[in-house]
Formats: sequence, structure tokens, C-alpha cells
Amino acid sequence: MKTWKEEKAVAIEAVIAASKLCEHVRQKLADSDSAQKEDRSPVTIADYGSQAIILAELAKHFPDDPIVAEEDASDLAGSDQTELRNKVVLEVQLIDPTATEGSVMQAIDRGNYGGKDGRFWTLDPIDGTKGFLRKDQYAIALGLIEDGEVVFSVLGCPALPHMLDRPEGPVGCLLVSQKGHGTEIYNMEGKMVSGAIVDDNFNPTLATICESVESGHSKHDWAAAIAEKLGVTTESVRMDSQCKYAAVARGDASVYLRLPTRPGYQEKIWDHAAGMLAVQEAGGKVTDIHGKPLDFGQGQTLSGNLGVVASNLHIHDFVIQAIAETQDEFGPK
Repeated sequence: MKTWKEEKAVAIEAVIAASKLCEHVRQKLADSDSAQKEDRSPVTIADYGSQAIILAELAKHFPDDPIVAEEDASDLAGSDQTELRNKVVLEVQLIDPTATEGSVMQAIDRGNYGGKDGRFWTLDPIDGTKGFLRKDQYAIALGLIEDGEVVFSVLGCPALPHMLDRPEGPVGCLLVSQKGHGTEIYNMEGKMVSGAIVDDNFNPTLATICESVESGHSKHDWAAAIAEKLGVTTESVRMDSQCKYAAVARGDASVYLRLPTRPGYQEKIWDHAAGMLAVQEAGGKVTDIHGKPLDFGQGQTLSGNLGVVASNLHIHDFVIQAIAETQDEFGPK
């Protein structure tokens, strides 16, 4: 059975380096450090810097591997983006002193593969940019896909508390997952500290549910109806990014709901590849809201799926049933 040993070493080092850049940027974040994409979501110098670092490292070790990544260097190329572009280069140079503007832009643009066939990587350099800007949760999500199946991933959660109920305690971890080999938890220095395993809750009424902070990312009223149907009385845990997958994989929560908010929306593969594998290899289950496995072989989006449900496996069928019973009233019309 393949262990992806080289991929593991390279990916861990790259995500740790990107995490250092992101945290350095976050310590001195100012309004001028962010721009607006056409879809109005904020983009920071950390998005571009994180992508440049990780894609440059992948290119060095796996030059023939295509990559699907979220950011596009064309958004930085205009004369009106000179200040932001210079900041990106300076931040990358703190990690890699040999980097130049040209090499940074070239690295960012390596993420333009269309996805679908063969072996390729997918990256969200900062998943949860709004959480990043609020100095809350965000993730750096890197996955390796072979023939439509996620086979390896590193999910970096630089600000995630080691224990969710002790936010004042130590923070930061990596979830490293290999198909058939489980999910391991590393600290931000790259040392493995434990394995990850989902919780052992068989009772849906005792479930802790994770969902997005942003109402545009998941339908909160529908989630409340599902919780009521399940008999859940505790409040949902709301956090940004694929850290919600990490919470399920570590046993901090039983369920993560990503409920569609509008007809026709297709989830992006970089928003789910790393987190999905982390949960599955920790003993959990991830499907769409109809119980179908997520299909990563359709290109840059999960076009064959609707929404996402991640759970500890034991209560997955209860959740899918509750979704089905509430979809007519609360699902997107």
C-alpha cells in the first residue's frame, strides 16, 4: 500500500511555512493589506503569499503535478495593485529569501489546472478569509487527488485551540491524512502529537453540530430545524473554514453541516478535499445532503453533489433523514 512518504514530508513543511507567513501577516493586518475580488470576498496578502510558498515547494519536488488552487495572479497584476503585490513578495521573502516578484507570480499561477483527470493537487491557501480578517479561525487546506479520489491531505489550522472548550490554551495544529493510514495530529513545529479519532456518540440528541459563521455559506434556519428534528438542545458551534472538519475529526463535534443556500451553487473542491479526508480517515463519514459520496472527479467543483454532511459515522443516517424531512420547507427553492 502506497504511503505517499515524500508527499507527506513536502506538504507538511510547505503548510507550516505558509502558516508562519499567515500568522505574521495577521499580527499586523491593516486595511491596505486586503483587496476585493469580483465576488466581493476579501483577499489578503496572506492568501497570495500562502499559495506562492506552497505551490513553489510542490513545483520543486513534483514538477509534473498540476495544481488546482483558489487564487489567480492576474488579480495582483494591475498597476493599481502594486502596493499589495510588493507586500506579498516581501512576506514570501521572509520565508524564502531567494523569491522574486517574478517567481512569486509564477508560483501563484501554477494553480490554474482545470482538475478532473489523473493526479493533481488542490489548495485553498486561506480557507475562511473572513475569519482570518476577524482574527478568528481559518485553515490552509492542501489535498492530493488521484483519479477523482482524495488520497492524501494536510489541513493546517494555525489558530484552532487544542481543546475547543479552552480557547485561552495552546492553539495550532495540522491534520495529516493518508488514505488507508488514518489521520495524525501534528503541532505547528511538525511533530506528531497524536492520532485523530471521531467521537463515539451514538445518540443524535447529544450531538454537537458545527456550521459556518457566515449565513451565506450554510442555511442557519435549516440547520436549526435539523437540530430540532434530531432532538439536539445544545447550541451549534459556529466557526469559519475547514476547521469544522478538524473539529469532527478530533472528536470535538459530532456533525458538520454545509447546507446549500441557493439553487445551482456548486461547492469548490479546494473547500472540502483536505477536510473530507481528515474526517474519513479519523473514522467518520462525509457525504452530500442526500447521502452520496463526494465526487472529486468532476473538475474544480463538486458538481455531482449538493451540500456536505460530515459526521462521526454513528449518527450519519439520522442526520441525512432529518435533512430529508426538512428539505421541502427549508431547502433552497
